[in-house]
Amino acid sequence: MSIKSLAALSLAAALCAWTVGGKAQDAPGASPTNVEISAEGKQVYETICQACHMADAKGGGSTGAAIPALADNAHLASKDFIVDILLKGRGGMPWFNDLLTPEQMAAGATYVRSHFNKYPDPVTEADVKHIAAGGKASPRDCVTC
Repeated sequence: MSIKSLAALSLAAALCAWTVGGKAQDAPGASPTNVEISAEGKQVYETICQACHMADAKGGGSTGAAIPALADNAHLASKDFIVDILLKGRGGMPWFNDLLTPEQMAAGATYVRSHFNKYPDPVTEADVKHIAAGGKASPRDCVTC
């Protein structure tokens, strides 16, 4: 094996090790938060949301459609905002109340709010049920009020 091949192989191994090591935070540029992120929330995101919003949650979509970024999204500071969209859909995004349980919606919303953003307050199953029943979160959760 030539020195050039060895160097290329070493670089590839280093990049692979760096990539695997980076999985500890589980997102490009993400920093750990004090929110307990459930495996279910991550699974909901990776199984459903990621297809359109991308693995890094920066949107765009593989179809070229204008799919909003979820990462660094100030609208997600409000629990109402993300839960309302999950329940009712918006634009080209369908609603998920026939597909996901309130617990799964809460887990997915918490994952997006804390993993791709810095909103540490988890969305609960009770929050989803409250908003589904027509309620609104407290004024402290509303960024557009």
